Amino acid sequence: MTSVPRERAALVGLFNDSPRHFDPEHALDELAGLADAAGADAVLRVQQERARPDPATFLGKGKVAMLAAAASEARVDTVIFDNELSPAQLRNLEGALDRKVVDRTQLILDIFARRARTREGKLQVELAQLKYLMPRLVGSSDALSRQGGGIGTLGPGETKLETDRRRIRHRISILSKEIDTVRRRRSQLRERRHKSAVPTVALVGYTNAGKTTLFNSLTGGDAVASNALFVTLDPLVRRVKLPDRRELLVSDTVGFIDRLPHSLVAAFRATLEEVAEADLLLHVIDAAAPDRDRRMAAVQAVLEEVGATRVPSVEVFNKCDQLGDGERARLAALYPGALCVSALTGEGRDETIAAMETRLALDTVTVTFEFDPQDERDREQISQLYRFGRILRHVASDTAITVEAELPKRLLERFRREATPVTP
Repeated sequence: MTSVPRERAALVGLFNDSPRHFDPEHALDELAGLADAAGADAVLRVQQERARPDPATFLGKGKVAMLAAAASEARVDTVIFDNELSPAQLRNLEGALDRKVVDRTQLILDIFARRARTREGKLQVELAQLKYLMPRLVGSSDALSRQGGGIGTLGPGETKLETDRRRIRHRISILSKEIDTVRRRRSQLRERRHKSAVPTVALVGYTNAGKTTLFNSLTGGDAVASNALFVTLDPLVRRVKLPDRRELLVSDTVGFIDRLPHSLVAAFRATLEEVAEADLLLHVIDAAAPDRDRRMAAVQAVLEEVGATRVPSVEVFNKCDQLGDGERARLAALYPGALCVSALTGEGRDETIAAMETRLALDTVTVTFEFDPQDERDREQISQLYRFGRILRHVASDTAITVEAELPKRLLERFRREATPVTP
């Protein structure tokens, strides 16, 4: 079987007086990583500083002419813009450059289409692709009827790019209903987990921050981890047993990225609700990334968009094995309470588990409960106590049952019926 040849790509960025945390070079480095994940090699980089994009061609006309000449000389197949282009800009640029043009949103959608493995993931990616495609159908049949393979041509399911708007609307309606079904099923699963009182910890962070490696370290799992962008799309949930037999669930989630397309956030809402409904977030940060602050801000923006900022969180700086003592000390001073770990070497694993225990109030308190042996609800509570606590004493009489138990603090409210803490 012959391998598909990799595309040759030109990377294009436009910036003005750079906003805080934005470095044009780092932005194109990240775009090169995205292109690599989509099967292309960056052979040309072009940047332009401009107050605002040209409404017709995004770049200035002189820059477009220069780009066309440079792309021809470098034998470029695809020109990738580190921005979202309007339908008119996309058409005009393809005409002026005489080669395929892909914007940042389409590139990320393409990677997601390649990475999705489960039916749920494929549904969500297809919905995002169709919502992106819809406004680009009008007057763009030539641009959207490209033949052959490569970035931007990995079609959304059975729908062809030349499909008319009516059929796309119908498909969007079907996908939305199926994803709503997924959302309801996830909600029911979360409700069952809540009733069983097993707390959930969700790993969140910028793509390629090392979440999956940390997930494997904490759970003893073997989820696929790679030094590539967006390897994890479908959420993984594993049970972690603590040394004293208590349990919690750890969830690995899709990585975030700066300027994550809104259509993807909307499409993956069913998945991202896992983050918003978690009991605790571990924000995994690549401590060695040169643009660390920008990445942290991007994750915070997505958490705000999905309503997860109310969930307690712990900052976990990963890849600390790549830092010197001075940088470690600076991190500790800047982010008191944060953890400095290396998921690859296992450094900081015990401290991470201890932090989860503390923040989830898994630490126990000794309490005494009195129950009515004739009351069915009380008998059910005794059964639950035996399930979730460690029973120290059980005394029964005809009129009352007294149980002394060690119970996680987070469950106290559930059992607070005439319960009094035992004084040492």
